[in-house]
Amino acid sequence: MTDSDLIKTQDNGLQETVPKEIANVSSSTKEQVFEKFFLAALGSIPWVGGFLSAAASLKTDESEREYNHLQTQWIKEHQKKIVKLSESVQDISRRLSNLGDEIDERIQSEEYLNLVRQAFRAWDRANTDEKRKYFANVISNAAGTKLCSDDVIRLFIEWLDLYDEVHFAVIRAIYKNPGITRNGIWKEIRGEFPRDDSAEADLFKLIISDLNIGRVIRQERETNASGQFLKNKNPYAGKRSSGPTIESAFEDTKPYVLTELGKQFVHYTMNEVVTRLEKNTSQS
Repeated sequence: MTDSDLIKTQDNGLQETVPKEIANVSSSTKEQVFEKFFLAALGSIPWVGGFLSAAASLKTDESEREYNHLQTQWIKEHQKKIVKLSESVQDISRRLSNLGDEIDERIQSEEYLNLVRQAFRAWDRANTDEKRKYFANVISNAAGTKLCSDDVIRLFIEWLDLYDEVHFAVIRAIYKNPGITRNGIWKEIRGEFPRDDSAEADLFKLIISDLNIGRVIRQERETNASGQFLKNKNPYAGKRSSGPTIESAFEDTKPYVLTELGKQFVHYTMNEVVTRLEKNTSQS
């Protein structure tokens, strides 16, 4: 088989697959209530229009198709992304359908659609399926609960866009083990300890610093009845050790917890059914 024959065969396969994926997305949004959501999601991703146009040209430009190898490869690469986009849109649509008619006004509001556009722009930059799932979670939960304001939801989307999987691993470790130390966090996500002067130790300190500065995590502190943080009772706290070495990246004395924002972030992005938290909050 010649290169031209191979390209022609690949093109035929694309013609059969691409319309099917687009149809799958469309079929999940036939209900009028989801039309604005569907258009906001796809309209926020710049390459979608170009993909559909290029895919259509493969059907009509018979004389040029076998020579346009670069266009074929571009379409094949983006075909994988359109499949993932289809899966995400359908997944969110199914979840929204399960929430009932009471969210219809919410998911057609401009405030919610702006969140959808922001989330799918960031979704397109995600490099892993895990991150894409988090974006689907936050959009689904933003429709079904009023635990956070839209301003906070926008912040959560920015965090998802900014942080990597290793940041999320640290967040999950602290969420599952409130009061865990950096030593315990490393055991949870990696296991064997590297040297303190290693690249791994530097990266770990950077991740902890990122999450601290972002107000996702903090060191555990006591509070009074009004929620004000109490000063440390240890008069020597914060003073440097008299030993010959500085504090290890994997020290085992300072407990870490999620901030309140961090807890809400976990429930909106890493839990698929955030309404359970809302119910528990209303009952307390």
